[in-house]
Amino acid sequence: QVQLVESGGGLVQAGGSLRLSCAASGGTFSSYAMGWFRQAPGKEREFVATISRSGSITFYTDSVKGRFTISRDNAKNTLYLQMTSLKPEDTAVYFCAAGSAVITVATSFSSWGQGTRVTVSS
Repeated sequence: QVQLVESGGGLVQAGGSLRLSCAASGGTFSSYAMGWFRQAPGKEREFVATISRSGSITFYTDSVKGRFTISRDNAKNTLYLQMTSLKPEDTAVYFCAAGSAVITVATSFSSWGQGTRVTVSS
């Protein structure tokens, strides 16, 4: 099973940008659809974005469309989430996940990273 490690989180002012990375090891990265999820304090984990094995298909939750971009580099076994125009409501722990399909449901992803914290100040 693939192991995932996120990085790139931090504290940023509203309107700023961050790029999250998710390094994969121990599996064939290109055989997995990948996703980003986030969990804010006191809230359930929610879907953010997903990408197909080749990167040709992407899908976003409405609240991040036009601001976030999911991408992957299969040669580097790395998933990315470019986040721009950040808002305080984007504050959360962000998780990457590996699964078998381009889907928004967390339970469909079999491998998860430990998360990276993003804090957006107003």
